[in-house]
Amino acid sequence: MKLVIVESPAKAKTIEKYLGIGHRVLASYGHVRDLPPKDGSVDPDDGFAMIWENYADKARQLKAITDEAKKADTLILATDPDREGEAISWHVREVLAKKKALPQHVERITFNAITKSAVTEAMAHPRQLDDDLVDAYRARRALDYLVGFTLSPVLWRKLPGAKSAGRVQSVALRLIVDREREIELFRTQEYWSVTATLEADGTEFLARLVRYNGEKLERLSIGDEGTALAAKKAVEEGRFGVVSVETRPLTRNPPPPFTTSTLQQEAARKLGFSASQTMRVAQSLYEDGAITYMRTDGVQMAPEAISAARKAVADRYDAGYVPDKPRHYETKAKNAQEAHEAIRPTDFSRDRAGSGDHARLYELIWKRALASQMASARLERTTAELADATGQHALRATGQVVLFPGFLALYEEGRDDAEDEDSRRLPRLREGDTPAKKGVQAEQHFTQPPPRYSEASLVKKMEELGIGRPSTYASILQTLKDRDYVLLEKNRFIPQESGRLVTAFLERFFERYVSYDFTAHLEDELDDISGGRANWQAVLEEFWRDFKPKTAEVLEQKPSEITAALDDFLAPFLFPDKGDGSDPRLCPLCGTGRLGLRGGKFGAFVACSNYPECKYTRRFGQGDETSADSGPRVLGQDPETGQDVTLRAGRFGPYFQLGDGKEAKRASLPKDVPAADADLEIALRFLSLPRTVGDHPETGKPITASIGRYGPYLAHDGKFAKLASTAEVFEVGMNTAVAKLADAANGGGRRAGSREPLKLLGPHPRTEAEIKLMDGRFGPYVTDGTTNATLPKSLAPDQLTLEEAAQLIDERAAKGPAKKGRARRAPAKRGKK
Repeated sequence: MKLVIVESPAKAKTIEKYLGIGHRVLASYGHVRDLPPKDGSVDPDDGFAMIWENYADKARQLKAITDEAKKADTLILATDPDREGEAISWHVREVLAKKKALPQHVERITFNAITKSAVTEAMAHPRQLDDDLVDAYRARRALDYLVGFTLSPVLWRKLPGAKSAGRVQSVALRLIVDREREIELFRTQEYWSVTATLEADGTEFLARLVRYNGEKLERLSIGDEGTALAAKKAVEEGRFGVVSVETRPLTRNPPPPFTTSTLQQEAARKLGFSASQTMRVAQSLYEDGAITYMRTDGVQMAPEAISAARKAVADRYDAGYVPDKPRHYETKAKNAQEAHEAIRPTDFSRDRAGSGDHARLYELIWKRALASQMASARLERTTAELADATGQHALRATGQVVLFPGFLALYEEGRDDAEDEDSRRLPRLREGDTPAKKGVQAEQHFTQPPPRYSEASLVKKMEELGIGRPSTYASILQTLKDRDYVLLEKNRFIPQESGRLVTAFLERFFERYVSYDFTAHLEDELDDISGGRANWQAVLEEFWRDFKPKTAEVLEQKPSEITAALDDFLAPFLFPDKGDGSDPRLCPLCGTGRLGLRGGKFGAFVACSNYPECKYTRRFGQGDETSADSGPRVLGQDPETGQDVTLRAGRFGPYFQLGDGKEAKRASLPKDVPAADADLEIALRFLSLPRTVGDHPETGKPITASIGRYGPYLAHDGKFAKLASTAEVFEVGMNTAVAKLADAANGGGRRAGSREPLKLLGPHPRTEAEIKLMDGRFGPYVTDGTTNATLPKSLAPDQLTLEEAAQLIDERAAKGPAKKGRARRAPAKRGKK
């Protein structure tokens, strides 16, 4: 019997169907072991020896694999065809060898698509495990461990509030912070454009003023309204005729099929997917046999796939849309994920697969791959210049016409920037024509700072710089969000105060290790290991030789020295030039002290040098007065008690207070209410909470609305339900409140939190009950309405597949309900002999 090991149960089920009798296919459910998260897992003094520990929640899978391995004569490792897949196979082999259950013959097979032909071909050409890929995996894992477990403790001790640092994560965060600095330093500049709306042959078009008073105009040449209006008047009074028409052909070639990073970028632009969502859906499509392997840097397709694509184009359109020769693309990446194929459909005649997100992503992949083998688009770009009788003023109109759409008939690549004027349509113009003038506009503009990174543009930038590898981008971005180092708002990354502080600390004390060039060079060295061009231990030794002493040096510094260095490093951000010549560090409260960065138990903040006489403080960040604490601000008097109502700054943010003393009533100012808008009316509303909505129609007991530690909520008879916003606390009515409480109570009232699922995974393959991914009190879990199953730590919620969820539910159901008789006994009372 031959035992075949793959990662997922969905993949196992499909492959076992292809292989038939004599084969047993089992899933490892991803990695089966890892470096335990504690000191000593990697020993630099012993050749970077690593201590691996089996995942506790993989005991069942490992036992099943071990039992079957003892009966098998051949072990076939069929995990994914990349470095991680090679590593999983290596771990399985090592675990079986340690248990003395390794079959006599061990083979490694790889296939780029889960189809019968691909699997059968792979089975006919087995190989041995690739030691170079395994070494590259070990080097990456050791590096990430050493950086994380050496650098993070330095952060915790020297930078209160910091959570972690990572080899690539910190550099990606620096990109986001650097872009924010560019935006803050950017100075807007006013400029004006003058355009004329003209008409020829019944078609209106725009022409821009490009010469005024005999001088050529650049974009910023007209800098004030007076000049703009004078130029507008000149255009209105002039009679413009066409003096030249330049037409030139233009050819646009189709983009290559998707790689991992270009798929993430395009799915973000066109579908609004995050990088992690794209990879989760693509993984499912791959396991369903719909697409080829989705972690790749390669842009080439197999010859048979190219032939199938060309045939599909001819069938769908006509022979004119098929280029004379097949198109061949070359990757720009130095080490293209071990020469994998690009991401493409396994069957080009199939233009749909799955439903919902799966169908949308498949259509994107199918169109892109098919378009890559279509004819080029032929366009005609026209530039017409018009001048007045004096020749002192000139207008220019540009546009293009699609003569033959080619691949554009099926697919056009998304863009991060706005459409340019060249893409406009123009009527046919000839020299001597005098188009009718319909109107002249003078528009004011301001130069714009560079945009914040979106997921698509950040992935693109990281790939350009060689930071990380496409297969890791999704997890890197997710880590930054999970650590609250960045906020994703309107699909743009905004660095948070904690992220800026961590980046500043690393730039000041570990500048080399967060530099773009060093990180890219280290990635190249890791690629050299996977290509057999470098020794993994030598690369680690070179890194560790400088990194370890640097961390020891920083640990020896006093917290006050760290704060002083950061105060100087962050001065342009914390104390920006006011533009009036005044000292930006001058304390606004006492007028004599100077502001500086301070470190506290709850993180960094800005304070006056005259403390304790002056108690002015400000939260870390570029100081606006709403973040400052210059003492209580009196908003007015409570009409019932006559006591002062004040706005104050506390450790956890601004709050309202009624009166003075320990017994004074207080209410926090929610984050979605700007401090600048806080007045007496708002303060009294928050101080009046909890608000009684009314008595529940069934129990007669009151329903109240209030704001707690975790946000706005409803309460009734010991049960709770979340509210969506602060405004709902004051607006929610009885009917809505009763409905929300009923929704929260569904499922027996096991949890007081929201009952909204994180994701609907689909119907159970066997019972057809809807499976949902939920956020529970003790972490994420899946449920089919009857059985709940907690997700093991090794399974990322955003990468969970339907089959994996179904397997977890089946295993939990097989164990039966928890036995109530096994409750923990109360400890024996002391004093009894």
